[in-house]
Amino acid sequence: MAKILYGAPIKEKIKEELIARVKKLKKSPVLAIIQVGDREDSNVYIKQKQKFGEEIGVKVALKKFEENTKEEELILEIERLNEDKNINGIIVQLPLPKNLNSEKILNSVSVQKDADGLVSKVVFDTNPAAARGVITLLDYYQIEIKNKKVTVIGQGILAGKPIANEFEKRGAEVFRCDINTKNIPEITKKCDILISAVGKPDLITKEFVNERQVVIDVGINKISPPNPPLILRGGQKEEKSKLVGDVNFVEVEPLVYAITPVPGGIGPLTVCSLFQNLLDLINKK
Repeated sequence: MAKILYGAPIKEKIKEELIARVKKLKKSPVLAIIQVGDREDSNVYIKQKQKFGEEIGVKVALKKFEENTKEEELILEIERLNEDKNINGIIVQLPLPKNLNSEKILNSVSVQKDADGLVSKVVFDTNPAAARGVITLLDYYQIEIKNKKVTVIGQGILAGKPIANEFEKRGAEVFRCDINTKNIPEITKKCDILISAVGKPDLITKEFVNERQVVIDVGINKISPPNPPLILRGGQKEEKSKLVGDVNFVEVEPLVYAITPVPGGIGPLTVCSLFQNLLDLINKK
């Protein structure tokens, strides 16, 4: 059986450190979140950020816009927040509606307030939250990165691309895979670390892995219950939606060295990393 790489013990350690850092500040920090539309997954992520912010003493101000909001209106709001001295950090909740230019909107966030670490014209050394979360987990469990072969499946701006960039900085040989990559299982089977950040349930099966491999599941997918619902032990029906990752955990877990669960793996650390970034930005001003 694989070693299960839980994020919870790391989250609690980071939480204590962040509470101590916030207490040293003259006033409570404020993180502004820009949300466009009402995606269910985005709502879940934002609630997690609001809850964690409250726990450590950071106020989270949600700025919510209709899905048909024009790009210019969003950029004007971001520019206003850039100038607001009461706002310490800004994130744009992704994904944005397809009619909006995500890169243009993200790049309107001031680098001094880019809590997600996604602005391309980087001045501060702020790691994107997902990448920082993955690195934090591997460091905690003392899993070596340098000189390892690593596959990152999915090259989105929020997770896959910054994760691949960070692993290259750490001296890994990185294979970047996306929807256009052929023979992905042949690539991943030769690697020491496999990271999936696609957002597709059961994408990673036994054909992708080997017995020495560390599997990091960054994907989060909400699965509706079957219709008709499955009958569980005791006669209960499976009626609730559930969160799963990109990895078929039941199939893959017995075949690899270590693996992150979903939920409970990378997710909590991504939230922690966002607030670590926020506090880092405040300290660098």
